[in-house]
Amino acid sequence: MNMPVVAVIRHVFFEDLGTFEDVLLAKGYDVQYWGAGTEDLSSLLVMPPDLLVVLGGPIGANDENGYPFLSTELRILETRFSNNQKTVGICLGAQLMARALGAQVYQTRAPEIGWSPLDLSGFGRASCCRHLGADKTCMLHWHADVFDLPDGCVALASTENCPVQAFSYGDCAIAFQCHPEVKAENMESWFIGHAHEIQSVVGISVAELRADTSRHGLTLERQGRACFSQWLEGQKEDAVRKGTG
Repeated sequence: MNMPVVAVIRHVFFEDLGTFEDVLLAKGYDVQYWGAGTEDLSSLLVMPPDLLVVLGGPIGANDENGYPFLSTELRILETRFSNNQKTVGICLGAQLMARALGAQVYQTRAPEIGWSPLDLSGFGRASCCRHLGADKTCMLHWHADVFDLPDGCVALASTENCPVQAFSYGDCAIAFQCHPEVKAENMESWFIGHAHEIQSVVGISVAELRADTSRHGLTLERQGRACFSQWLEGQKEDAVRKGTG
């Protein structure tokens, strides 16, 4: 039996699948990373993977003039949504999903960088996001843009400065503006790679981020795995119901 393939579009090397990769490998997926800007992403239109994950990065979802590969990513997402193919977006990936579904992406009042809890909607509490609620874990946030809820989607979580922290599109796709996938041991790479961004935001410091990561990181790892595992199991059950799995 062939292993199901997950294609992962990565924009910066240190922002990877984190704990989500642990879940995928345990469930028998073949994890294949694709470098945005360095590899031909259009191949993902010709041979679509069983699951696509679009990760985060420091560029904006509206920056295709400077980064033309974003247009390809949008086309891939639009195609996957029209075919009801399994898709996950994180941070920039979530913003691109929102754009592909017709919503606006724009700069927030102030960048949201650091650890704070999510507020779950009623739908969120009934979904895999129940593992990410404020009673379960604190959440890592790292973004300067936000987006409106696309038509036909369901809001799952929010924070004070970001009305849509997670949303689902039908049964096939889920998007996280936040970072439920991170591993605490990898955060030092974030502190180095995003040093300029940290310095430009008033009220945060590497020392504070490091201390909060020490307090909350391992809990989020456990809850992030639980969230993603439940979502994947839901995809499997849905395929069985439809007679495709």
